[in-house]
Amino acid sequence: MRTKDEEKMNKIIKYIDDYYFENNYTPTISEISDAMEMSKGNVHAYITEMSARGMIDRTSGEWRGIRTREINKIDLNMRKIPLVGVIACGAPIWAEENIESYLPISKDLIGYGEFFALRAKGNSMTGAGIDDGDIVFIRKQNFANEGQIIVALVDDQDATLKRFYIDEDKKKIKLHPENEDYEDMFFDEIAIQGVAVKILKEIE
Repeated sequence: MRTKDEEKMNKIIKYIDDYYFENNYTPTISEISDAMEMSKGNVHAYITEMSARGMIDRTSGEWRGIRTREINKIDLNMRKIPLVGVIACGAPIWAEENIESYLPISKDLIGYGEFFALRAKGNSMTGAGIDDGDIVFIRKQNFANEGQIIVALVDDQDATLKRFYIDEDKKKIKLHPENEDYEDMFFDEIAIQGVAVKILKEIE
């Protein structure tokens, strides 16, 4: 195989890196072809040689399977958390186990464990800094300490995000909203789906 142009290889790598850091995923052969103004066959030949040289990694058969050294270095410290449904912060609603997308987040920020993320709905938790539309990262677990904010499944079908307490006088579980306009909710039993650990929000 004739050796490919080094400068063009470096331009391809730069394009892949720039595309990834803007979109959180890598470009396809077709997108590289358009950006570099090269034929798809020529791009494929370059990618093949660059992979053989160890300049990039390529997962066979994967649509966006091209990864540079810089991307691999970043990804070693990143986790992709599934964004699942909507969670109520007012009246409880069912949070469907339906993955909308995956959110990249540093392991240093979120810690260890298994996680999912939910989009808050309503304003019952504004006192805890959780506003309508915020994304809340949840560590999956079926237990919690009093005072922690949890995802609770109530009545076997409705999920809600509230602060968890045990009311000794009423002998019930208390789910406490962080908003004076809402009243405490009391249950004989709930199923804890996880504990809130981080909030992702827009700055207005």
